[in-house]
Amino acid sequence: MTNQEENNMKPASFLTATVVAASMTFTAPAFAKKNLVFSGGPAGGTFQVVANAVQVYDPIKNSDKYRVRAQSSAGSVENLRKVNSGKADFGVVYSGHVFLGRNGKLKNDTRKYEDVMAVSFLYGAPAQLVVRKGSGINSVKDLVGKKVGVGNAGSGAFANCELFFTHMGIWDKIERNALGYNDAAQAFGNNQLDAFWLFTAFPSGAVIMAAQTNDIDLVDLGKDATDSGFYETYPYFSKLSIPAGTYKGVDKVTPSFQDSALWVANKDVPADVVYDMLNTIYTDEGLAHMKAQKKTFKEMSIESGINGIVTPLHPGAEKFWKEKGIFSSSNPVPR
Repeated sequence: MTNQEENNMKPASFLTATVVAASMTFTAPAFAKKNLVFSGGPAGGTFQVVANAVQVYDPIKNSDKYRVRAQSSAGSVENLRKVNSGKADFGVVYSGHVFLGRNGKLKNDTRKYEDVMAVSFLYGAPAQLVVRKGSGINSVKDLVGKKVGVGNAGSGAFANCELFFTHMGIWDKIERNALGYNDAAQAFGNNQLDAFWLFTAFPSGAVIMAAQTNDIDLVDLGKDATDSGFYETYPYFSKLSIPAGTYKGVDKVTPSFQDSALWVANKDVPADVVYDMLNTIYTDEGLAHMKAQKKTFKEMSIESGINGIVTPLHPGAEKFWKEKGIFSSSNPVPR
């Protein structure tokens, strides 16, 4: 019997199964979604709100190309490391940490994190130092010997607190408590802390919580920064003021400084995925969705898209911002 005759005698069920299997082999990948991890931050912080907001936005959630999963983290520095290693595809990282990490200048870490690429500016993240009204703490120098919440270990808040307090010469002269914002606010309310530091957008839920049970005040960090030459040493920080009335009982404008919180991606995330996500979020509907999650995101716009970015853009982001007329040879970011 010839091979052709053998094939002709095979049961129809066998042939049907073969056709179905072949069909499944070729069509399954078309329906496979790429799983993407978006690393956010600790509870009570704006980083986690960013990740959650992107995850739940309907056009993102219903995409047939990818699935986004928000994941909590300690914050900026951990996100830098996770995105660089590929453990996360996206994250929120302060511009200063992207810059320092890329150049091997992070505190006690000379590794170069060169696989983290900027996608867009999200918002300015100001330093805030909460104390009790009438405490006599009017400068960070008054914190010597005090119990201070300095942010979660591994977070941008902690790293920037260490940076600023070291610059001011007090880091080793305070009783440091590594706590997330909500935990710090609770400890402050229980008189277990004399002050707590935040590096996040205002109004912060943690500070609002603290103001419900305490008469609070904010320290003028702007004066400390200016008088000490902080801006000259760390030029990626910029000046700003927290408006009067932002928090209950704080009726004065409070000068401070800020870094820029950036949406970043690992360099190996496909350019078309980054482009598509930007094209989805940076629409009237997408920006309205972000602003509905937190007022802080009112700073997000096409016009502000590459504000505060001093490191290379992801190729997908570069394409998007070029099309929007924001990125060009006359308005570049470093490559």
